[in-house]
Amino acid sequence: MTALARPKKNGLSYFPLDVDFFENPKIKILRARYGRDGIVFYIYLLCEIYKQGYYIQVDDDFEYIISDDLKMDQNKAKQVLNFLLSRSLFDNTLFQSDKVLTSAGIQRRFQLAVKERARKNPIEVGRFWLLKKEETEPFIKCTHFTGFSKKIDSFSGKNSGNSPEESLKKSKVNKSIYNTGFSPELERAFQIYLAVRKSNYGEIPNEQIQALKDDLLNLSDKEEERIAIVKKATASGWKSFYRTEKKRESFNRAKGKVKDNNNFERRKYDMDALERSLLEYRNTIDEHGG
Repeated sequence: MTALARPKKNGLSYFPLDVDFFENPKIKILRARYGRDGIVFYIYLLCEIYKQGYYIQVDDDFEYIISDDLKMDQNKAKQVLNFLLSRSLFDNTLFQSDKVLTSAGIQRRFQLAVKERARKNPIEVGRFWLLKKEETEPFIKCTHFTGFSKKIDSFSGKNSGNSPEESLKKSKVNKSIYNTGFSPELERAFQIYLAVRKSNYGEIPNEQIQALKDDLLNLSDKEEERIAIVKKATASGWKSFYRTEKKRESFNRAKGKVKDNNNFERRKYDMDALERSLLEYRNTIDEHGG
């Protein structure tokens, strides 16, 4: 009789709690404002996170469940959670964009706790990993440190310079780019647009990326229109977003190429190939719990 393999364990059975936990000024304020309920609420969430690994992603029922489990008023539970986020006991950016609860401190303790088992079987993490490359142990394999999938072979562009695939491979994934709150389809389209724009015009400052996001949200409140706007801008090689009904004569295509006023020649891209590559990358992240 063949023995069944033991299921792969992602989370922890127990986690370390610093002996000076109650000396932390943030914990002192938490206890002063919310009493025992605040402390229990925080430790409850830590248990749920470490049980799963290094983060949890919550839904609309989360507040009802935790309030019932702890016999706590729902409004008070909301107040405590907001406090934990405001004091960076959990990463507020990830929570606002993806409803993910984690922190850099949680992830440091997680990688320390899995050190022994991860030496034999390295652990893969994805876009919710907050630690920088130099802070991450060698046995933690983070997909966004190496950029997008190296399966991207080629696109239809003939110039071998700063191509979109090279931009995707060489650049580290910026958290502010991914934490947009966009739907998966809109996020994919937006990332493809950034890669092509970067290939055409060079590096894009984070402030400009945020401005592009804001412009896109202001142009339309309909998901389908936003996606169409992004895809049109990508295909046309535009620096900015425009409503889909606006036609720009200066960007008419001729035999797959576009020229602007400074005689800069931009390539026509295989959008299906770009999207397939990005989709493969995002699926890899989802499969590994990142």
